[in-house]
Amino acid sequence: MEVNKSDLEGNKVKLEVTIDKDEVNMALDQAYKKVVKDVELPGFRKGKIPRKVLEARFGKEVLHSDALDILIPKNYSQAVEESGIEPIDQPEIDDYYIAEDEPASFSAEVEVKPEVELGEYTGFDIEMEEVTVEEEEIEAQLERLKQENTQLLSADRTDVQFGDHVVIDFTGYIDGETFPGGSAEEYVLEIGSKSFIPGFEEELIGKNVREEPYEIEVTFPEDYQAEDLAGKDAVFEVIIKEIKEKEEPELDDEFIAEMTEFETLEEYKEDLRETLLEEKEHQQQHEIEDKIIEKAAENAEVNVPEKLIEDELDQMFQQMAQNMQSQGINIQDYFEHLDIDQEEWRSNNRDIAAKRARNNLVLEAIAAEEEIEVEEEELEERLTEIAEANDQDLEQVKAFFQMQGQLEMMKKGLKMEKTIDFLRENN
Repeated sequence: MEVNKSDLEGNKVKLEVTIDKDEVNMALDQAYKKVVKDVELPGFRKGKIPRKVLEARFGKEVLHSDALDILIPKNYSQAVEESGIEPIDQPEIDDYYIAEDEPASFSAEVEVKPEVELGEYTGFDIEMEEVTVEEEEIEAQLERLKQENTQLLSADRTDVQFGDHVVIDFTGYIDGETFPGGSAEEYVLEIGSKSFIPGFEEELIGKNVREEPYEIEVTFPEDYQAEDLAGKDAVFEVIIKEIKEKEEPELDDEFIAEMTEFETLEEYKEDLRETLLEEKEHQQQHEIEDKIIEKAAENAEVNVPEKLIEDELDQMFQQMAQNMQSQGINIQDYFEHLDIDQEEWRSNNRDIAAKRARNNLVLEAIAAEEEIEVEEEELEERLTEIAEANDQDLEQVKAFFQMQGQLEMMKKGLKMEKTIDFLRENN
């Protein structure tokens, strides 16, 4: 095989490939064995037609398409490796020629990763504030624990007060007619939460539990999310069925011992402080890394291809969809809530995707410049971590990732991690 590479505009290259005639003849033989299985001719059993008869009846071209399907993928891959390019898209195959006892040829135009002209990427001074944990942050965590264990108990009074949770049935009317979403039964509403239309919760304060409904008049805000209700006057018939009060636990040693692995409140607070400090330091490390990468990218010159931006948007979308699915959220319902479609989401996130694609190109260029590689032992170590974390057999995990075609992706991820480590150590 011979390869001639020429550069085209817009990060594209053209590969002109010539294939040895011996390989061509072998491919034609393979094509014949495939084609003859499906051809029927009078006087011959199916699949037993001699090649010369087949070509005489249908023309030598009958085998060309299948032979090219055998030759082009294999030789294109070899041509890519031999020419040292990194395609980022599928090639456009053209100018193909094939004939028995002659060299075959084809050309392939493909977009490749752009060259990156690196600038300075070491020696940056990154100033960060000292990481501390304030007492208010610890108190907020304690308050969260207390609220998570707060119970709602029936009140021994009948009048509604601010902060109560009331169980209500309600039906709303606009111009005497009910409207979608305007009614509910056994609804638990926290008075003061401002989760209802302005004025609704306030009107319930001081009213009593009873079977007869109260009439509450309110006006929907002008900027209400349901445009058909915005600015309209409404009347709600509300039956107050029960009043519930919060019973909050006492934050003391006894409560902490019951709810956590610690014996005293002070021990738990000290653990909270260490945990929050560790989280902040971890976050700060990410911020430092982001700043270093951003500076290195600003100092580099590179033209980011459209294809890489689109690929990055695809990855961002898939990651978002997976995260939402794990939380039980449908991605289409999410878009409907935001009143956008996928195309609008892609447009809104395009700048972020372009920045990520640029940063990735710069990191790859730094890895190449510094000859940063991932050894098989390092890949094995990462797979072992995954296996142990999921209590699975190492060979099963390895086989799964290999079957999914993700080993190379994992290797690439490890290389990026090592490159970021290099940048952090040298800035």
